Formats: sequence, C-alpha cells, structure tokens
Amino acid sequence: MWRAALGSIVAICLCLLVALPAATQERFDLVIRDGRLLDGSGTPWIRADVGIRGDRIAAVGDLSGASAARTIDASGLYVAPGFIDTHAHASALATPELSPARPLLTQGITTVFLNPDGGGAVDLVEQREELLRDGLGVNAAQLVPHGSIRREVVGEADRAPSEVELERMRGLVRAGMEAGGFGLSTGLFYAPGIYAETEEVIELAREAARYGGVYQSHIRDEADYTVGVVAAVDEVIRIAEEAELPGIVTHIKVLGPRVWGYSAALIHRIERARERGVEVFADQYPYHASATSLSGALVPPWAADGGRDALLARIDDPDDRARLREGIAENLDRRGGAERIQFRRHEPDPSVEGRTLAEVAEERGMDAEDATMALLQEGAPRIVSFNMHEDDIARLMRQPWTMTSSDGQLVAKGDGVPHPRSYGSFPRKIRKYVVEERVVDLAFAIRSMTGMPAAVYRIEDRGVIREGAYADVVVFDLERVNDPATFTEPHQLSEGMVYLLVNGELAIDGEELTGEMAGRVLRR
Repeated sequence: MWRAALGSIVAICLCLLVALPAATQERFDLVIRDGRLLDGSGTPWIRADVGIRGDRIAAVGDLSGASAARTIDASGLYVAPGFIDTHAHASALATPELSPARPLLTQGITTVFLNPDGGGAVDLVEQREELLRDGLGVNAAQLVPHGSIRREVVGEADRAPSEVELERMRGLVRAGMEAGGFGLSTGLFYAPGIYAETEEVIELAREAARYGGVYQSHIRDEADYTVGVVAAVDEVIRIAEEAELPGIVTHIKVLGPRVWGYSAALIHRIERARERGVEVFADQYPYHASATSLSGALVPPWAADGGRDALLARIDDPDDRARLREGIAENLDRRGGAERIQFRRHEPDPSVEGRTLAEVAEERGMDAEDATMALLQEGAPRIVSFNMHEDDIARLMRQPWTMTSSDGQLVAKGDGVPHPRSYGSFPRKIRKYVVEERVVDLAFAIRSMTGMPAAVYRIEDRGVIREGAYADVVVFDLERVNDPATFTEPHQLSEGMVYLLVNGELAIDGEELTGEMAGRVLRR
C-alpha cells in the first residue's frame, strides 16, 4: 500500500520537475544572441550571448535557455563594450538642441572625457548640474582643467604664481577631484598653460594623485616650436614619475615635416619609462590633420602674452608687427606652408570656411603673413592643419599603450566646416586602419577604445563585457562600418552601428537613433 502511495508521490514530483524550467528559467530585459563578442580585453572574438537586466550585464555565455522581454539577433555582427572617448571637447552636451549627441552615438561612443587640454569648467559641480539639466545621451567623465584654473588665479600673465596663488590653485584642483574629477588636464602649448613651469604642474598633479587621478596633457610642443616634441613627452614622463600618477600624452603626434619620423623616438622614451615603472600612456585620433586656432598654430608665445587685446596692440605697433611677421613666417614653414592650413570656423567672415590660408591670402591680395594678422584682427579663426605623416600615425597606433580619442567637438549641421574627427574617429579607425590597411587587428583596436581607457582612468565596471559591468554595449556590422565625414563635407554621421546601449537603454535600435537620454555624469 505504502509503496503504491510512494510511487504516486514520485510521479507527481517528476511531473512538477518537468514543468519547473518554464517557470524558473533565467529571464532578462534584453538578450543579444549569437554575436561575435569582443570583451574589451584584446582577446579575439568568441561567440556568446549577452543578457542584460536593468543597467547591468547580468550574464555572458550560452543563454539559449533564457527568456527575455526583447531579443536581438546579432548573428554575423560584432558585440563590444561601448567606446570610451578619452579626449572630447563636448561640453556642449549641456545644449539641448545637440542632445542626444548624435555624432558621438553613431560612432559607438557611450562615454566621453570632458575638459581636456587644460580648458573647460573650473567648478565641476556646476558643470555636472548643467550637463544633467536636460539629460545626457552619453556618459560624461570630467577632468580638472589646469589652464582654466591658472587663468582664474593668475590671469594670462607670463609669470610663475606666488606661493599664495599656487596654494589657491592647489585648492581648486582638490575641489575638482573631490567633486569626482578623474584627473588633471593641461594644455601646455596654449596660453596660459604655456607659461607654467614644470614644477608648477608637478605640484598640482600631486593633488590629483592623492585622489587616485591621472595626468592628461596636450604636451608643450608637438613639433619644434619651443622645446621640441621629444622633450615635451619627456616632461609628461617626469610629471607622472615625480607626482606618482599615470601620465597620458593626449592626441599623440609628430606635427610638421621637420619632425616626421620622430615617433620612433617618442616610443623609445615611453617604453624606457614604462620599463622603470612609470605609468605612461597615450591616446590618438586616426587622421593626418590636426585642428586648433589660427593663433595657436601661427602666433609665437611672446605675442600672445596678455591675451587677445595685447596681441591686437602688437599687430598695430610697427616694431612688434615686424617681429610678429617673422614669427608667423617661421611657423608657416614649420607647418608646411599656407596651403596646409584650412579654415573651419571664422564667424566674422564665414566665406573663408573650408578654404585654405593660401587661397584666402591670394584673394585678398596679401601674403600669408599679412593675411594671418588681418584675420586675427577680425576675430579668432579656427583651423585644420594637414601636418602628420601616415607612417608616424601607424607606428604610434600599434603601441599597446595607445588609446583612441576623437579630440572632437559637438557640432550641428551648418556650424562651420569642422574637423571630421567630430563625426568619424572611431569608425574610421576600424574601417581604414583595421579593415583596409591592417595596421592593427580588430581586437587590438577595440581594446584601445574600451578596456584600456577604462583601466587607465580607473572607470569601474565599464569598458568590458562581463557579468556585473554596466550595459554600455555596441553591436556593429564590420562590413558596413564607415565614416562618410570628410574635411570639406564633415557634417555626416557615421554608419554601421546597428545597436547601441547606454546604461542598458537602447540609444540606437536597428541603426535608428531612439532619442533616449540614459547617460550619466561619472565620478571617479
């Protein structure tokens, strides 16, 4: 009797067990199935599913038995962490009409670093509030800008700060780091950063180091303007070593025919520093042209001392003008001539935008030096400068310590003729330097855009595809990744990003921008 009863109980239990999987199987908000997964570490792709729950990656692997509210078929596509842009002039993220940052999202970018080159907001708390006021399309990480701090405390003067001023600068760096800044940025090529001695920067970098921050620098010279590009990289190494924090040579390059080939020397210096234990890295945008101001490119530092009003007074003074003319001529030669300089923005006279300095000078019946001074009197022209050699670009790109950046600005169609890097840096690296020219392989390139910057800048739980990480994820079609933006027609969105998630929300769905504003201001 009891055996019959026991058999009935066992049968019932077996029936219940058969029914259980449907009720207890793992369930996600979203599953990305059958993609070629590049996890951000540099490991070649593996085939895997990714399960997302809320704003986090909940599982990676074979999820064929799982269910989800939404399933994306990624067969034939690549799945990677969302790209991290380590150098972006994108403070305009706080401008509603530019949200949700279309030129960034269509590149696969989910996180940008703001306040590079020593510029940007001194008060990071106020900046964070502005960024969040109308929502963010991407995540934003803030740097503490040395140049802005120096300008606030010392002004534009070419002098060292007093001890009282230096202490005030230390305090502003501390305040920025306590507000969540990821490190100190400098622009030692530009006024007022150019007036800072190395010892001043070391003192301020030490403040960032106390909070676990990094030091990111637009170096003092990318050509042979003053100390030379090799000595300028040595300065970053010295600051990183003495302040005891990671140092990043941002948008690394050798600029101008006089220094082409010097990339080998830069690599040697960085490798030697790393061998003795100094954390030194670089980032790079994949173009042979840089972008800056006409003043920054051609005006010698002595003429910029004191700011714009002082420069205009020197242009009007016959003796100073003659000396300035000589300096402009030297810098034109350094950059390969007026035909290598193209205007991207000049508000008083938009007709010059997209044209070269040589063309504008000829039209005005002037030589390039006088045309430069006339344009500076009219306003503050912004330029693109075609000054890099492809051999140097490739050599620097191959280094395991080189990350990817854009140095781009958030711009809207009709806003001048900007550098195409604002629209195409990350897809261009994949298309041109991975697929077409095979300078680096895909896993190496993706690591430079994801896992490495996350590790260098100490961004927790981003830049990787693993359980527990934030769901910043890009799904792209390698055959269709493209950067249509050109130097003459730059206002063109990149192609090939099929899906993009920012903190678990779809910002791109089937190649269509959704308008989701899921970005956050990250804190160190």
